[in-house]
Amino acid sequence: MNDQALQQLTEHIAMSDFGVPFKHRIYFNRRLRTTGGRYMLTSHNIEINPKQYEHFGKSALIQIIKHELCHYFLHLSGRGHQHKDRDFKVLAEKVGAPRFCQPTESYASRANYEYQCRSCKTHYIRIRKVDVAKMCCGKCGGRLQLKRYL
Repeated sequence: MNDQALQQLTEHIAMSDFGVPFKHRIYFNRRLRTTGGRYMLTSHNIEINPKQYEHFGKSALIQIIKHELCHYFLHLSGRGHQHKDRDFKVLAEKVGAPRFCQPTESYASRANYEYQCRSCKTHYIRIRKVDVAKMCCGKCGGRLQLKRYL
């Protein structure tokens, strides 16, 4: 699927599920890594992660489009467009948009650092590096040490 087909699909979903035309752009953005899509508040455009379409198909893509269109239409109408807002939750439930999408990569495959507690020898795998002077073991409160960089 290309950007033009994505635009047509989004315009169709906007009219059929929301009853309002989609007047801005939607396109794939390969730089998105951990999110299925995002609505841009300033330009009102929507970016979609192409990995979601490649891994999970058209049905997952439609769900992400519905979710982002909820943000889009609520923001343009001046109502609560954030995930925590009641307006967003009600509209998402009405159109069948999920709150979250499926991750394309597991946490373990994205993790880069492995730490071990010096006291109880518990292992921790993290995506980002942590400050071992500030962080401590969640079980015993012992000091952590970087075991290896994955």
